[in-house]
Amino acid sequence: MADLKNELVERIRSVVSKSELGNEPRPVNLHEPEIDDLEKKYVLECLDSTFVSSVGAFIPQLEERIQNITGAKHAIAVSNGTVGLQVALFLAGVEYGDEVIVPTLSFIATANAVSHAGAVPHFIDSEFGTMGMSPAALRAALEACTRENGVLINPESGRRIAAISPMHTLGHPVKIEEICAIAAEYDVPVVEDAAESLGSFVTNSAGELQHTGTFGLTSMISFNGNKIVTTGGGGVILTNDDELGRRAKHLTTTAKLPHKWEFEHDEIAWNYRMPNLNAALGMAQLDKYPRFLEQKRKLALAYGEVFADVEGLKFVFEPDGTTSNYWLCAVQLDEPSLEKRDELMQACHDAGLLVRPMWNLLHKQRMYTGAPVGDVATAEALHASLICLPSTPRLAQGL
Repeated sequence: MADLKNELVERIRSVVSKSELGNEPRPVNLHEPEIDDLEKKYVLECLDSTFVSSVGAFIPQLEERIQNITGAKHAIAVSNGTVGLQVALFLAGVEYGDEVIVPTLSFIATANAVSHAGAVPHFIDSEFGTMGMSPAALRAALEACTRENGVLINPESGRRIAAISPMHTLGHPVKIEEICAIAAEYDVPVVEDAAESLGSFVTNSAGELQHTGTFGLTSMISFNGNKIVTTGGGGVILTNDDELGRRAKHLTTTAKLPHKWEFEHDEIAWNYRMPNLNAALGMAQLDKYPRFLEQKRKLALAYGEVFADVEGLKFVFEPDGTTSNYWLCAVQLDEPSLEKRDELMQACHDAGLLVRPMWNLLHKQRMYTGAPVGDVATAEALHASLICLPSTPRLAQGL
């Protein structure tokens, strides 16, 4: 075990030490944003305009830029990813008392957004190849349901299955076409949690590159401070449906009807707008986005090379048929062991390398212990074997 600890620390250090960031007299963080004069220039421009809140030029510019990157017809900027996913679920028809199928191996926001939409998460397993939702587990969960008056019902809970929300884990695309095909068989909408996957593509059945978040009815991408592109706090709802795009903008801006001075609102809605100040920061980041993406993939290639011959560990590469943004690079233990995983992470932290594990499984979080859950053996194994590595884009500067 001591040898594996040393190997892990030395192999990570051999990559990150080639950049100035990896040689600074402080710990090497998991992921940190690059903020410099360009961000300051755009933010100052926003401040000088005095349009720092819910209106301003940077918001529509950011939305258009995301549409161009993803190919989505509509992109609606919101204050954070969690509320974006909540509204995406609402737009897909999720109502109070419904169930939404989600992977148990995901960040807490996936389940919380379901709860905020008034529904109950139904947890299913992941698969090793993508670390994301298992199509086989999804099919098993849907096959166990019954039809009552044309509505798909979980017979154990009596609740309607209203949506399926797969998450693209660490930026690696899930088997989204297969998931969407299964969902279509059962007439259940797919709402993608694409929070981590800006810049990740799937080679679709037509042989074309298609961005994550554009396969389902609706989706969400996050711009949190630790994402490949940040607005400080923020996110964006994506959809190719014109009416849902219009409703997303309307509902996230208090459902106010256009008028020169009257404050007339036509339904109960939310104030989930992204401030112009955040969008200004995001536009500077999007100017750098192509370089960030290139650096991410270069860093992943370097990690893949140095871990190629380490016995007991393997680097997690992008799934076949995909192009990942490698939001967080990761290694995987050959044999799952929480004890060994934690010992390896402690060795890295002692060496100033701030690695992290995957999230604790959602069905074990105290708020969700009573929620429906299937056989999640693969998710348990992934949780006990994955270690996320320092993945800041600037770490690739010397490679």
